[in-house]
Amino acid sequence: MLVLVIGCIVYQIKVIIYQKKVAKLREDFSYAMIHDMKTPLSSIMMCSDALNDEKIESIPELKKSFLGVVKSETVHLLKLINKLLTISKLESHKLTMVKEKVQLEPMLGRIRETFKAKSTKPLYFTLNLQAREVDADKEYLEEAVYNLVDNAVKYSKDEGEVEVEITSECSGGYSCIKVRDNGIGFSEEDKRKIFDKFERGSAIKSSRLGKVAGFGLGLNYVYQVMEAHGGTVTASSVVGKFSEFTLYMPALEEEDTENKE
Repeated sequence: MLVLVIGCIVYQIKVIIYQKKVAKLREDFSYAMIHDMKTPLSSIMMCSDALNDEKIESIPELKKSFLGVVKSETVHLLKLINKLLTISKLESHKLTMVKEKVQLEPMLGRIRETFKAKSTKPLYFTLNLQAREVDADKEYLEEAVYNLVDNAVKYSKDEGEVEVEITSECSGGYSCIKVRDNGIGFSEEDKRKIFDKFERGSAIKSSRLGKVAGFGLGLNYVYQVMEAHGGTVTASSVVGKFSEFTLYMPALEEEDTENKE
C-alpha cells in the first residue's frame, strides 16, 4: 500500500509539472501570437483610416503607398494562418509533397531579392551551388528556405551587416542545402528544442522585451516539410558567431532518372 501511495503521489507530481509546462507554452504562444498579429492589424487600420480621408485623393503617390502597406500586411497575416494550417496537415500526414526537379538558383534569387528589398540592415548573400537542382516540392521547399533566411535576419546582431551563405551539394544519396548566417546563434540547450512547435528557445524572452516577434512556427515548419520529403534538417551554432541549418532531401538515383527519360 505504501509503494502504491508513493507511486500515485509521484504520478500526480508529474501530471502537475506537465500541466504547468503546457500552461506556460500556451501563455508564450498567446503572447507571441497577439504581438505578431497586432502590428499588421494596426498598420491595416491606420492605412484604412488614411485612405478614407478625402485629401488622400489629391496625392496618388501616398495613396498607392498606403494600399501597398495594406496588401503586404494582409499577405503577412495570411502566411501566418497558412503556416499553422500546413503544420497541422503535415503532422496528421494529410499533406502530400508534389516532387519535381527544382532549379535552386532562380528560387534562391527570389528569396534574396525579397529580403534585400525589405531589410533595414545591410544584407549580403553568398551562393555556392554545387548541386544546381533538387527533387522536392517547389512551393514548400522555397517557404522552408525563406523561413531560415527570415530567422537569419530576425536573430542578427544589433549592429553590423547580415551575412547569409547558402550552399548546396549531393552527398550520400541526399541533396543538401545549407543556410549559414553570422547572427547571435543559439545554445546547446536551445538546440534540443529549437524544432519544437511554438518553441524559440531564448527568443521568447526577446519577444517579451519587444525585440523579436513570431510564433515559433518557422523551424517546426522546416522540420515538418523535410520529414514529409523523406529527409531531415540539422542545426549547429556557436553563440555570438553563427547558426547553420542543413536540409537533407533524398536525391533521385541516376537509374531512376534515366528510366523516366
